[in-house]
Amino acid sequence: MADGVVVPETITVHLGKPNENAPNVTVPFVDYIKNVASSEIYPTWPESAIRANIYAQISIALNRIFTEYYRSRGYDFDITNSTQYDQAFVYGRDYFSNISEIVDNIFNSYVVRQGTVNPYFTEYCDGINVTCPGLSQWGTVELANRGYSPYEILQYYYGDDINIEQADVGGNVESYPGKPLSLGSVGEEVKIIQQELNRISRNYPLIPRIAEANGYFEADTQNAVRVFQQIFDLTPDGIVGKATWYQIKRIYNAVKRTSELFSEGISISEAMRRFPSDLRLGSRGIGVSTLQFYLSLLSYFIPTIPNVAIDGIFGENTENAVKAFQTYEGLPADGIVGANTWRALINEYERLEREVQTQYDVIETLPAPGLALTVGSTGDVVRRIQEFINLIAQNDSSVPSVEADGIYGQKTAAAVKAIQAQAGLDQTGRTDPLTWNAIISRYNLYR
Repeated sequence: MADGVVVPETITVHLGKPNENAPNVTVPFVDYIKNVASSEIYPTWPESAIRANIYAQISIALNRIFTEYYRSRGYDFDITNSTQYDQAFVYGRDYFSNISEIVDNIFNSYVVRQGTVNPYFTEYCDGINVTCPGLSQWGTVELANRGYSPYEILQYYYGDDINIEQADVGGNVESYPGKPLSLGSVGEEVKIIQQELNRISRNYPLIPRIAEANGYFEADTQNAVRVFQQIFDLTPDGIVGKATWYQIKRIYNAVKRTSELFSEGISISEAMRRFPSDLRLGSRGIGVSTLQFYLSLLSYFIPTIPNVAIDGIFGENTENAVKAFQTYEGLPADGIVGANTWRALINEYERLEREVQTQYDVIETLPAPGLALTVGSTGDVVRRIQEFINLIAQNDSSVPSVEADGIYGQKTAAAVKAIQAQAGLDQTGRTDPLTWNAIISRYNLYR
């Protein structure tokens, strides 16, 4: 299964051209495909032709959803029923029984170009009244009568380097993380933005390249965001709010031509969606440490969740805590942290965050998940970490003291590096989750 592609439970269809004043309807995705197939092809066609057409119809719909083609342009729908732009959809029509059965079997299968992950924009036309570079619907009938399989029909029109992939079924979740990204933010959402801005910069050279798409929102990322905002008439504040997020999405998809037949496509290495890859027993890294932060915080409020060490290693204790959380949420308790578990963790954390406004007073040893302090960060959280550093420095001459001014400068970064060296961590100077835990551990020794 290609990373990040999910078949949504529902799809919202605009009953008209994009700018036309027309209603939207939200229908089950399976019913949408049955409707399109029953509106565009004939039930008397050979089954191979029907299946090839349905694969193409599914792929176009998923392409629109995956790229957020319309939502990134400010619309409140996923696709239109205008054949000038999308596919035929006749709201309220009946479906042909054989077409309905085929859709039930393959509704989560779609076409992908080898080496990419995005659902391929499988352009097609009827082949009689309208011709196009892609699939000819009537042409599929001729090929099917010659003995071509559905896959061979698709290869005939789109090339040999295509695959048929399958996706899980899940919610139709917007990619925007729900909170603005700014200096100090850390996580997969930041990495997505960094990758997309770097690709956009090839077409818009004024946008400076970000040296490393590492998931840390530092000064170079802030600068790239500001230049992007200036180019595309957004407030140049260096903060990725919803408007900037979707403008980046729209321009990225435009330069990649992901919604065109001859597209560059999104490579596997670029396909970093909102959530990290499935985390499970044996996983390591910042994704695990962030997970452990969520679990540690939640364990203070949900007695059935055991506390875990924040060490970036997904061991048995972390697995048990994940299973306990999944049971609490009514999810399958498999101990694997996929998209559904991530969503539940974030939603539960945000609920508690609203209820416990003084979380640092309640749990002094836990920063907000998704936050890394870095050069340029400011505020009370920075001042607190500087106070912790100073107490450590009073008892450990290898750690320099700093001014507790709430400004994360080079001296604070140097002190953090000294603590990272002692803890055997990468000496980045950033206070990321693992570093925060190392500082707190040493602070607790001396207070």
